[in-house]
Amino acid sequence: MLTSGKVKSREELISLVDGLRSSGKNIVTCNGTFDILHAGHVAFLEEARKQGDVLIVGVNDDASVKRNKGDSRPINSDVDRARVLAGLGCVDYVTIFSEETPDALLEVLKPEVHVNGSEYGEDCIESATVKKNGGRIHVVTLLDGYSTTSIIGRLQG
Repeated sequence: MLTSGKVKSREELISLVDGLRSSGKNIVTCNGTFDILHAGHVAFLEEARKQGDVLIVGVNDDASVKRNKGDSRPINSDVDRARVLAGLGCVDYVTIFSEETPDALLEVLKPEVHVNGSEYGEDCIESATVKKNGGRIHVVTLLDGYSTTSIIGRLQG
């Protein structure tokens, strides 16, 4: 499948997830900005993929990144970030969302597992939505020294 074929709208994913679940697949989700992809992101996504059969990554759209991280971000557009993530073998599908949190996306996908980084922990903002729909939160310990913010800081000197 071409990487562009892995980038789906929310509506496309709802139908896909129904079919996958009917065939016995467990759905795993995670989300983030993924602005400048680095080894920490890859380790996180590989660990997320191990939690089930299908990994769906939600990517914050450009406007929500600006609201969350300031006017200097994102570095890469949401379409480009989604395409790069879709190129990773551990990622099955990618979708772009515009809300402040991924709760609306998680409400319709109802993942068996939602993966978050250790900076947010088990009681992350998505926890209530995931657990209400029968899912669980899996926390991944992030690799020290890897963050887009630190990469940007090093580039700025």
